[in-house]
Amino acid sequence: MGKRIITQARGKGSHTYKVKKKAFRFKLQFPPRIEGEGIVIKLLNSAAHSTPLAKINYSDGTFYIPAFKNMIQGQKINLNSSKIENGNIVQLKDIPVKTKIYQIESRPGDGGVFIKSGGNSATVNKVVGKKVFVIMPSKKEKAFNMNCRAVIGVTAGAGRLAKPIVKAGKQFFIKKSKSKLWPRTSAVKMNAIDHPFGSGRAKNPKSKIAKRNAPPGRRVGLIRPRQTGKRK
Repeated sequence: MGKRIITQARGKGSHTYKVKKKAFRFKLQFPPRIEGEGIVIKLLNSAAHSTPLAKINYSDGTFYIPAFKNMIQGQKINLNSSKIENGNIVQLKDIPVKTKIYQIESRPGDGGVFIKSGGNSATVNKVVGKKVFVIMPSKKEKAFNMNCRAVIGVTAGAGRLAKPIVKAGKQFFIKKSKSKLWPRTSAVKMNAIDHPFGSGRAKNPKSKIAKRNAPPGRRVGLIRPRQTGKRK
């Protein structure tokens, strides 16, 4: 008798695949409406994030953002002002071209969704009408509403990839802290009873298209692809 494939086992939520809620207890968003001045009351380490986190205290409470490079406890930052200094939260229309920014809002007031990982930043490139164009870490240009806010600076933790991991055990615990399954066994290397791609007799799993209403055990490979066949 076959056993549940990984997709099914993860969906069931056993102890092996359970997410550590404690690691994700910090919500990295600034409030929809903030103004005045905030102070960095604490710098935190979170296993689920690749950058140190900063706890910011302001007039109406506290919130968390990724720390910027060279941030210190007790540092004061301006909230929703036009002053260009590291850590300040500024609307894109007030940020000069070539300025490094991170935690950019997708739409005004959502608290920032883009660029939160360690050592990353985007660059303001140009302003066209009511759109501000930003060069993302992927080197692609993206347009934003000019009223979207962002944090000035570069996120801390840039050297996290400089030191080699060396041992597989260390990588396992790094991934486990972020609730990621590692190592991942290739489907074609499994037995036929354990996965639809198992045994490797076909060895062309990408050609298999899962039906829209397929159960989790069969819903693998290309799921609802936009197109099939050879690209012309």
